Amino acid sequence: MKCDFDLCESNAVCVGMAPDVFDLDDDDYLVILDEDLPDSRAEEMRQVVASCPRSALSIE
Repeated sequence: MKCDFDLCESNAVCVGMAPDVFDLDDDDYLVILDEDLPDSRAEEMRQVVASCPRSALSIE
């Protein structure tokens, strides 16, 4: 997982969809908790990326 922090507005849609992968820090900035996910979660992460309102997320 990768985030373009210039685009990210910390809307937290990704946090709601995958709270074990994404979180917001104390200043409400996005934190990616796990950048290397197993292939078994690929479809789920594609849905999370597609749901980002600012298109700030991508899969490496």
